[in-house]
Amino acid sequence: MEKDLLAVLAEGSRKFSKGQKIIAKYILTNYDKAAFMTAGKLGKIVGVSESTVVRFASELGFDGYPNMRKALQEMIRNRLTSVQRIEVAKSMIDDTDIVKSVINSDIQNLQATLEMLNQPSFNDFIDSIINAKNIYIVGMRTSTSLASFLGLYLNLLRSNVNVVHDIGASEIYEQIIRIGEGDLFIGLSFPRYSSHTVEAMQFAKKMGAKAIAITDSAASPFEGIADISLHAKSDMVSFLDSLVAPMSLINAIIVAVGIRHKDSVSETFEKLEKIWQEHYVYEPAEH
Repeated sequence: MEKDLLAVLAEGSRKFSKGQKIIAKYILTNYDKAAFMTAGKLGKIVGVSESTVVRFASELGFDGYPNMRKALQEMIRNRLTSVQRIEVAKSMIDDTDIVKSVINSDIQNLQATLEMLNQPSFNDFIDSIINAKNIYIVGMRTSTSLASFLGLYLNLLRSNVNVVHDIGASEIYEQIIRIGEGDLFIGLSFPRYSSHTVEAMQFAKKMGAKAIAITDSAASPFEGIADISLHAKSDMVSFLDSLVAPMSLINAIIVAVGIRHKDSVSETFEKLEKIWQEHYVYEPAEH
């Protein structure tokens, strides 16, 4: 649904039946918990039948309760504080086998990312990187590590790649002040989204640069600003965001760019190997 689900629940409360009003009231005050409950569990907590919960979802225009729950999850992800995330995690993670719960969650994120990948958009994304005059990569907060990793390898594959460091709002603009036509802005952000990254992308577009994004979904604030967006699932695990799927997508981007430049890549790494050996960058292999 395009409209904020919480707003729909608040506005429609007068028209709801008695049971539906109870469900709506609980969701409005406990949306962080309700978004991850089954229909049966939600019904049990508020004192109505599971079928009443299912009918309520249909009344709101959803094709079943799971779709309503998914819409609620997508809508609230950027609203949850770290404290709320921890509370949600208590019902999502089996604390008797945390490692299995977390890894299984990452596997699901990878599968979901693969299923929603748009191949033409991916190809256009790679073309944009290859054809850009200068590249500026911006990722703040938890996306800082993703931006650094992408920048590290793109710097090995081509020239004029700049990773914009997260040192403060005004300093971001100082680092991208020369961006313009022919240049490329790559923004990375996942819930909770960084407002500074979004604003920097808007600035880059205003200056005539092309903007592409790596984010989680069409609900991202990048949508409507970025020329191309690639989505990677980053469902939260307790108080942190899972970056496994975004990192896998970035790996694919790096490999795709490398394959397009395979001759120059081989030459670059031959030079690097000599430099690394001369300067003892890596521990020598034992023979």
